[in-house]
Amino acid sequence: MKKIALITDGIWPYVLGGMQKHSYYLCKYFAQNKIQVDLYHFNQSEFDINELKVFTEEERKYINSFILKFPNEKKGFGNYLKNSRSYSELVYDAIKPSLTSYDFIYTKGFSGWKLIEEKYKGNINCCKIGVKFHGYEMFQKAPDFKSYLQQIFLLRKPVKQITLMADVVFSYGGKITNILTQIGVSTEKIIEMPSGVEENTLVEFIKPTAKIIEFVFLGRYERRKGVEELNEALKSLDKNSSFKFHFIGPIPNDKKIIDHRIVYHGEIREKETLNNLLRTCDVLICPSHSEGMPNVILEAMSNGLCVIATDVGATCLLVSDKTGWLLKEGSSFTLKKCMNEIIVSNTETLNERKRNALSLMKEKFTWEQLIPQLLEKIRKLN
Repeated sequence: MKKIALITDGIWPYVLGGMQKHSYYLCKYFAQNKIQVDLYHFNQSEFDINELKVFTEEERKYINSFILKFPNEKKGFGNYLKNSRSYSELVYDAIKPSLTSYDFIYTKGFSGWKLIEEKYKGNINCCKIGVKFHGYEMFQKAPDFKSYLQQIFLLRKPVKQITLMADVVFSYGGKITNILTQIGVSTEKIIEMPSGVEENTLVEFIKPTAKIIEFVFLGRYERRKGVEELNEALKSLDKNSSFKFHFIGPIPNDKKIIDHRIVYHGEIREKETLNNLLRTCDVLICPSHSEGMPNVILEAMSNGLCVIATDVGATCLLVSDKTGWLLKEGSSFTLKKCMNEIIVSNTETLNERKRNALSLMKEKFTWEQLIPQLLEKIRKLN
C-alpha cells in the first residue's frame, strides 16, 4: 500500500464535526505509516488551510493537499444535498487525472458521490472505492417530525444508492452494521473499524471524584444531539442538588439556562485547552437520538471520564455499566433519573467506572493500534 486518496467533506479544525475529526486522524495516521495521501478537502474556518499546521512537518511530507470550495449556490429545501452533489462533481474533476495512481480511494459522506457513480456505471477504471457515512443517522430514530421527513424524502434514497454502488462500506460496528445489512449491503463488502484516540492524549490516572460532581456536554447544537431533553432534565433537578454542569460548544443563547451551577464555555478548538477542561470533569453526557461512534465519548474516556449515553450507533462498544450508563432512550425523565443517581452515589463507584473507561481506551481504541488493522484490511481487498 503506497498511495491513498482521502476524499472528505472537510477535516478538523478547518471544518467542525465528528466526521471531520475522524478524517483528520485518518490522514494523520496514514501519513505516519508512510502512506502517500492525496487529501481532497475545503475550509470553513479562519485558519490558514494552505499550511496544514495541524500536522507535523514529517506528516506533511506524505500529504498532498487539494483544496476545493464547497458550493453554496443552491438555496431552499434540500440545499445541503444539492451542494454536496456539486462538491462531489468538483472532486471528480480534480481527481480524474490521477485515478490510476491510487491503491485505494477512501470517501466520506457525499464527497465521493460522482466518482462512485461513474465507476459503478463503468465509465472509469480505478482501484476499489470505499465509502463511510459516519453513523447512517438518516436510518436511525428521528428526534422530531421535521427530521423524519428529511430522512424519508431527502437523505435515505441517495445514501442507500451511494452505499450500494461503492466497492467497500466502512462501519464503526454495533448497530451501524445492522443498518447496513438491512438496507441490502452484503457482509463481504463491510469493513468494521471503530474510531480511536491518540495514544499520547491518554491521561495516566483519573481525577478522583470530589464532593461536587462535574458533568459535561461537548458538541455543537443540533436537534439530534438531545440538548432539548438535557435542558429539561437540568431544569427539573432539585434546586438544592449539588453539582456543576459544563456546556462546551456553540449553544444558542435561547437554549441557555440561567443557573449558577451551569457554565457555558462556547466553542473550543484548541486541543490542549479542551483536554484540560475535560479533565476537571467527571461524567460526559451524550443524549443523542442518533450517532455514529461519537468522538466526544472517545475524548472524554481518554481524559478519565465515565459516560452517560443513549444506545445508538456504535456507542455500545464504548459505554456499558462498567464504563458508565447506557440508556435505552434519552428522554428528559431518564436523564434526570440517571443524573440524580450519580449525584447521590458513592464516589468510589464513580471512580471505578472512570478507571474502566480509561482502561478500555488504552486496550482497544488508540489510533496506533487501529490504523495498522485498517491498512491490513484494505490490503486484503486487492
